[in-house]
Amino acid sequence: MLSYCKFIVYLVLIWYFYDIKNQKQKIMKKLLASLIMFMLMVSVSFAQEIEPTFEKQNDLVKATYYHDNGMVKEVGFFKDDKLHDKWVSYNKEGDIKVVAFYNDGKKDGKWYLVGEESVKEVTYKSNKVIKVQEVEESALSFI
Repeated sequence: MLSYCKFIVYLVLIWYFYDIKNQKQKIMKKLLASLIMFMLMVSVSFAQEIEPTFEKQNDLVKATYYHDNGMVKEVGFFKDDKLHDKWVSYNKEGDIKVVAFYNDGKKDGKWYLVGEESVKEVTYKSNKVIKVQEVEESALSFI
């Protein structure tokens, strides 16, 4: 994305400084170049992501990641730089999509995958799928 933006800026600058004898064309080119530069700067500024937050809690570090609209995207814990304990993922509207559990970086325990019409419970042990079943949405009440 950045190299594309640089390319556009170079093209605009070349076009901007290109000598044309007709004064009206020069003014129009300067206005158009200014407009393009403004739109480019605005689009780049809106493309910036919200930085995640990290909070130490005893021997764990709580991580919170955000969608570009400011809503929470994912919340979970790290232990010794590995995923650990409960992780919850949300869509851009704030609805739960996944509840996951890790033990020292490995998938472990019951995971819940929330679909449009059902909730799947996947049981893991040391990164291996042990069981998959459909459950009621009330199974997520522990969150």
